[in-house]
Amino acid sequence: MVGRVRNPLSRRIPRLLRSEFGKYLAVFLFLVGTIGFISGFLVADVSMTKAYQESFEKYNIEDGNFELSKEAGAGLLAALELSELSVYENNYVEEASVNQSTLRIYANRKKVDLVCLMSGALPQRADEIAVDRMYARNNGIAVGETIPVGERQMVVTGLVALSDYSALFSQNTDMMFDAIKFGVAVTTKEGFEAFGDTHLHYSYSWKYNQKPENTAQAKRMGDRFLESLVTHVYLQGFLGRLLGSGMEIRNFVPEYTNQAIHFTGDDMSSDKVMMEVLLYVMIAILAFVFAITISNTISMEARTIGTLRASGYRRGELLKHYLTLPLLVTLIGALVGNILGYTLLKEVCVGLYYNSYSLTNYVTIWNAEAFWKTTLIPVAIMALINFAVLIHRLQLSPLQFLRSDLSKKRHRRAVRLPNIPFFSRFRIRVLLQNRYTYLMVFIGVLFANLLLMFSLVFPAMLGIYEEEILGNMIAGEQYILKEQAETSNPQAEKYGIYSLETLENNYGTKDGVTVYGIQRDSAYVKIDTSREGVYVSEGLLEKYNLRVGDTVTLKENYTDKTYDFQIAGSYHYPAALAVFMDFDRFRTVFDLEKEAFSGYFSNEKLTDLKESDILSVIDAEDLTKLSRQLEVSMGEMMKLVTVFAVLMFVLLIYLLAKIILEKNASSISMAKILGFSDGEIGALYLHSTTGVVMVSILASLPLTYLVLQWIFREMILRMMAGWFTFTVKPELFVQIALIGALSYSVIGWLLYRRIRRIPMEEALKNIE
Repeated sequence: MVGRVRNPLSRRIPRLLRSEFGKYLAVFLFLVGTIGFISGFLVADVSMTKAYQESFEKYNIEDGNFELSKEAGAGLLAALELSELSVYENNYVEEASVNQSTLRIYANRKKVDLVCLMSGALPQRADEIAVDRMYARNNGIAVGETIPVGERQMVVTGLVALSDYSALFSQNTDMMFDAIKFGVAVTTKEGFEAFGDTHLHYSYSWKYNQKPENTAQAKRMGDRFLESLVTHVYLQGFLGRLLGSGMEIRNFVPEYTNQAIHFTGDDMSSDKVMMEVLLYVMIAILAFVFAITISNTISMEARTIGTLRASGYRRGELLKHYLTLPLLVTLIGALVGNILGYTLLKEVCVGLYYNSYSLTNYVTIWNAEAFWKTTLIPVAIMALINFAVLIHRLQLSPLQFLRSDLSKKRHRRAVRLPNIPFFSRFRIRVLLQNRYTYLMVFIGVLFANLLLMFSLVFPAMLGIYEEEILGNMIAGEQYILKEQAETSNPQAEKYGIYSLETLENNYGTKDGVTVYGIQRDSAYVKIDTSREGVYVSEGLLEKYNLRVGDTVTLKENYTDKTYDFQIAGSYHYPAALAVFMDFDRFRTVFDLEKEAFSGYFSNEKLTDLKESDILSVIDAEDLTKLSRQLEVSMGEMMKLVTVFAVLMFVLLIYLLAKIILEKNASSISMAKILGFSDGEIGALYLHSTTGVVMVSILASLPLTYLVLQWIFREMILRMMAGWFTFTVKPELFVQIALIGALSYSVIGWLLYRRIRRIPMEEALKNIE
């Protein structure tokens, strides 16, 4: 019996791989790196997300918290618990610590918001403390060290993660958490009481007896509890005022709005989607590169294909043959990438999360999601794009292939060019003949520049933002008082402050807005207080698309009471969303006493104020927490994105330009026979590509700017409180163009070497 004859087409695959080994190796390594990192990221994300979600039950995370100006009595707590919930005392003190940072210290929790011990041990004595792991890392604190905490020296016995502080927000209205200058910690009950009540905050957490099923129900339950809290606090405060002391609500944060709890989970979800989109866009670009390569191969092998078709080979067999290598390289690259992703790179991605968030311990979750998203979908994208191109290219008849007549358009005329020098006409012909390849060059440059601009503009923008804040502070020291107190310092200027919030925007989020009452002829805030209306910060105008003359509606934080303010002008105050108005009008609007004030602006420290009278002091450290934290959290990631963008640029442009040279190999060989030097041939073919790349770099810059501006605005609207103006310095565009030009100089050198290696015999292969 005669054995089955092996398909001759199968024997060509190893030869094709050997002849284009460098190209396939470059694509393979790029696939391994991209898929490996994203696979590791997805495994880490799924594992960390599961641990985060389970922490709500495992650590009995609160359903909300509120803060009162005075301690709640047993009667008030009992009355509140009639709202079908349990209230837990969760007081804290805030004390200065290392590197001019602030520690928020709790007595070790036993019932709600439990603590996860990451290393070391929990404190057992009054002089011992366990601090947040990320805060400790950012400030160089190790277990066993003694650190200053207020006026005391305490021994760090362990590093912990507080379940209700996965992101270290000191206030829920902050734009960004701060794990450098702000941290949380726990100590013993005796250690907590030793701090006294100077910096004591009367904070309480609640848990519903019946857990809400969704956010909508949680909102309804939270609104009902707020009404109950306001009613009972008002009654107790009214009785207290009759006796010379009152009570007020200083803070009310339902769990579903608590950034310290939910910012981490929301960010992990958005990161996952962003990484998947990045992967699929990259695979699609590589698929088109493969498709152009295959299309070029079909052009060069047209007569061979015609002979095979005339000999009985079907289109399906040829389709399968030309699809094999792209799919094989993609599949093997995906498999190797997944192996790296599930092992080495998974730990790298976990480290990125732990460098940003105060997450509890996690267990790696092995699941099929990362595999099919990083293997099956990329292979499917590669197959679909290349299948579509091959179907289009293989529709010609065998006779057309034999004649190398690959155009479907009959009587196609060449474009008439003006009477210009030969070299210029030749380059234009190269551009026209390779217009689809050059279109892919533009798309590749656009995408690479998008990543590159993102990675470079982010750190630069943080620097600009910090400079803007420090250069436009209202005062060097902004004091907020618990009770009105007088100072003799002539630098001090009284002001009023009131907290409101915006109405919900289209994304269901709202922002805290600080309303300032400003003295007439203020030395610190230069506004015309005699004008009707208010001045608002530029950030509030930009974020909510407001203009001078419009009316902005703000509401009380804990009631439905609203205020309408007509905008008389804008004020450059990038540190926060703010409203500025005449002090007398401020007192009238908020029904305050004639001489009431909230604190002092001062460029000097007010040493004659008692510490017990000061609620907080806002200085440069407080105002720059956003830029400081983002620099720590995102700095290393941005460096990786920069390297990735440059590598992608070099790879794509080299592969596409190499295809153009291969397509014109016979013409280049003939030019050599006619006596053209390698330099002259390079001028003919490489200058066209160089021009396209340079034009693509320059043309893509305004497009990438507009795209990033839109992405940034959407990100702020959906995810962040406050406002962060998207700013790009002109020199950054020059930097990106120079990086592109330098990268292409390497590509040009490689392409010139390629031209030199094309032999003269190449032209003789196609002589009939």
